[in-house]
Amino acid sequence: MFIDYTKIIIKSGDGGNGAVSFRREKYVAAGGPDGGDGGRGGNIYFQVDKDKNTLIDFRYNKKFKAQNGENGSGSHCNGKYGEDLYIKVPIGTVIKDIKTGKVVADLSNENQTELVLKGGRGGRRKLSF
Repeated sequence: MFIDYTKIIIKSGDGGNGAVSFRREKYVAAGGPDGGDGGRGGNIYFQVDKDKNTLIDFRYNKKFKAQNGENGSGSHCNGKYGEDLYIKVPIGTVIKDIKTGKVVADLSNENQTELVLKGGRGGRRKLSF
């Protein structure tokens, strides 16, 4: 079966939450804040694969989601970044936004990679009072 048109749903990863934490030690009067930043969410890329010639892979698998960033924690520990998602498509694929009809990416070159959806930014820690 040859498939040359399909609709899919993509979602980039959400950024992790920043942490509000305060340093507590026995002989330190006012330790102050020591929270960590949240990690960035994963981006979604479309990548040309020379071995593909149809969109049959998207017939049953229509939802794609990049990994979320992890939350920050105390002791200035930042959250881990979400892993980026690469979706492989055949050469000549045109990616359009369904609502606007605007062309988002035209993958017409071999080994071309296009960023289609950016991941969320991680939350910030509280630095001062």
